[in-house]
Amino acid sequence: MSKKHFIELADKIRWANLHKGHEVFSQEAIEYLASFCASQNPMFNKSRWLAYIAGECGPNGGAVKKELATA
Repeated sequence: MSKKHFIELADKIRWANLHKGHEVFSQEAIEYLASFCASQNPMFNKSRWLAYIAGECGPNGGAVKKELATA
């Protein structure tokens, strides 16, 4: 998997958990997916990916864009 795939997966998880009115993906499920992603690409940054899903940073580790923070 590539960085593009990891970001797209994280975007889908974020959207589902923000817009469905309940937690679609539990923290345990997200951690499990992060471990899978790490097994697919040695360059995968698990902590940054988890922080992005949590809304703590942007997809590249930088500041959160306004539309992502409220999306």
